[in-house]
Amino acid sequence: MSVDVTVLYFDGCPSWRTALERVDAASARTGVPVRVSTLAVTSNADADRLGFTGSPTILLDGADPFAQPGAIPAVACRLYATPDGMAGSPTVDQLAKALAQHAH
Repeated sequence: MSVDVTVLYFDGCPSWRTALERVDAASARTGVPVRVSTLAVTSNADADRLGFTGSPTILLDGADPFAQPGAIPAVACRLYATPDGMAGSPTVDQLAKALAQHAH
């Protein structure tokens, strides 16, 4: 069974393309098949409606495995805590862990 992965982004953020590449790498590493789609967020109203707390927001079957409590929806860049410090996208390892946990 595959996981639907949606990468929400806005055009001003370069990190969403990195996130796409890392999702593919995480899928290959874990053997969890994914169906990847992207969705551009163009307004604060869309951000509110979608729960978009920055670009990129990565959803696994509609849920954000990296959600931060209290994060405010906004058309902005998002930062992720990684073992190497803050970054514009989760690491392949972080995504692999999220995919593996979600698939089980």
